[in-house]
Amino acid sequence: MIFEDLPTTPTSEELIDKAFSRAARAGRAKSGFEAQQSMLQTASNILSDNLENVVTAWPDFAEIDPFYYELAHALVDVDELRQSLSEVTWASRKVAEIREEYQGRLRGDTDTARKVRKQAFARMADVVEEVADDLARLGDAREQLRKLPDIDPDEPAIVVAGYPNVGKSSFVNDVTNARGETASYPFTTKGIGVGHFERERIRYQIVDTPGLLDRPADERNDIESQAVSALEHLADCVLFLVDASGDCGYPLDAQLELRDAVEAQFDDVPLLTVCNKADRSRDVTADHYMSIAENENVEGVLDAAVEAIGYEPELPFDE
Repeated sequence: MIFEDLPTTPTSEELIDKAFSRAARAGRAKSGFEAQQSMLQTASNILSDNLENVVTAWPDFAEIDPFYYELAHALVDVDELRQSLSEVTWASRKVAEIREEYQGRLRGDTDTARKVRKQAFARMADVVEEVADDLARLGDAREQLRKLPDIDPDEPAIVVAGYPNVGKSSFVNDVTNARGETASYPFTTKGIGVGHFERERIRYQIVDTPGLLDRPADERNDIESQAVSALEHLADCVLFLVDASGDCGYPLDAQLELRDAVEAQFDDVPLLTVCNKADRSRDVTADHYMSIAENENVEGVLDAAVEAIGYEPELPFDE
């Protein structure tokens, strides 16, 4: 996952302390005028390089898959994040400019050189402190984005939707048992679940969506709506589960109304209506009927989703 390996972002205070303490050690290794030169070079290199490394560790948001862009934007303001990256880039370059400026002014006796070097240190510290908020924003964003699911936008994906208690999580857990693991990610208070299964050596991703596609759009908050936008880029098929028995606590009419809304939102993606708990009631027109509790047609529903996707991997010899 593109955000998983982002390194820890240092604070402005940590950067300044690191640069100046290393500079002091470098200065002690030499004497007189050379010590001041070494301190200036060491401090500026550490500050400039570390600031640059903060920026280069991040992916280019203009080039990442739209799924991950929307997913990231669900948790952080990507525009603000890009602005902070730009500010840190400026700081890295500015520190290097200060080093060049003051290297040319390091002349004369040792005391004069020491005063010039201290002036350079003060200006460098001011520059780093100027981007303190940007470094903090990047650090916070890193912590949020590292929790995003490890989903491959190039692999076929099935999104499971429906009101609470219709059997979404049970279905995902059932079809991924012994073939993959599910894990929760913080899009909502409950998160979503991602599992995997294989058909004919092709790995499929299956996404459970509690808190996202289990209620009408006007009841979702901004973060949830953004996460749904991300799923629009990911989904190759939507399985919409309904409970005709009403045991889930929601009227069938409301379930079908939500189904129609989800189908409209994912208008370019095949949607299959699946009546779960078919051992209790089949009183609904659906594409497929199953009962997870009775292990009835669960694999058939999964096969239908795979067929609806119609995924054909590109072979090395394909033109």
